[in-house]
Amino acid sequence: MAGKNINYYLMDGTSGGRIKCTIANWTGVAYRIPRTELDKCKEREDLKQSGVYFLFGIEDDTGDSVVYIGQAGVRKNGEGILYRLNEHKRNADKDYWTEAVVFTTSNNSFGPTEISWLENSFCTLATNAKRYVIKNSNDPNIGNVTEEKESELEEFIEYAKVVMGVLGHKVFEPLIVTGYIENAVTNPQTDKSDLLLEIKMGTTKATGKRTTEGFVLLKNSKIKLELSPSLRDYIKRLRERYSSIVDGGCVLQEDILLRSPNEAAQFVFGYPVNALTTWKTLDGKTLKEVETSEAIEHMN
Repeated sequence: MAGKNINYYLMDGTSGGRIKCTIANWTGVAYRIPRTELDKCKEREDLKQSGVYFLFGIEDDTGDSVVYIGQAGVRKNGEGILYRLNEHKRNADKDYWTEAVVFTTSNNSFGPTEISWLENSFCTLATNAKRYVIKNSNDPNIGNVTEEKESELEEFIEYAKVVMGVLGHKVFEPLIVTGYIENAVTNPQTDKSDLLLEIKMGTTKATGKRTTEGFVLLKNSKIKLELSPSLRDYIKRLRERYSSIVDGGCVLQEDILLRSPNEAAQFVFGYPVNALTTWKTLDGKTLKEVETSEAIEHMN
């Protein structure tokens, strides 16, 4: 992907306050608005327009990241997105969210059909990425747009995905790129920085890969049921947190993101292990050997 020039305006002078984002040659405008700062936005005319918004928060019971995706059209009283956000703020059923991310346009070009199509597309992307629990109770209507308009809106989404990541939410980004596993098995040495790793002992066998965010333990990994008393409490809590996606045979039903290969190895075996020697590539090299080789290559 080509480089992007993103304008990142701290509206309150702090990184934790309201942020406005634009990109050169894009008609879109994005805002990140903490829930506590909504009242400061009442004079912003572009937040009285139509648009699509995201409410981000944490589930109290599970600690999972959650998002609600909605749309707001312009009302007869001239109120649009901001009015809708304030309705959510007053709704006790949506008290989980702590900040909103809003997408609208600089030329007020979104009509009801466009925002319905965008809401549906954003929900599909977020659902497929499986990073957040989606709080929408109903599937949004996709609307009916021409192929010309669909092409225009798809371009809007590509820019919106970049901005959303910059604002700190990877709600559209899958943990593993589609087709990665198949390619790694077929061509295990195609990219040394993107290796598929495996760990096994007896019936316990898991696969995973390093990413810029940590270590992804892959779907269909089989973990050990018993937990050692010496296992850190944090890993025990992780086991409990992800128990709903482990079937009766102790097989993961989804990819999960952990902080490091060491954390992933302990999660799999249920006791402390040396991840550098336990994780191995498909052709038998230990993670320690891989990292040593990488360090030498970077020095040259």
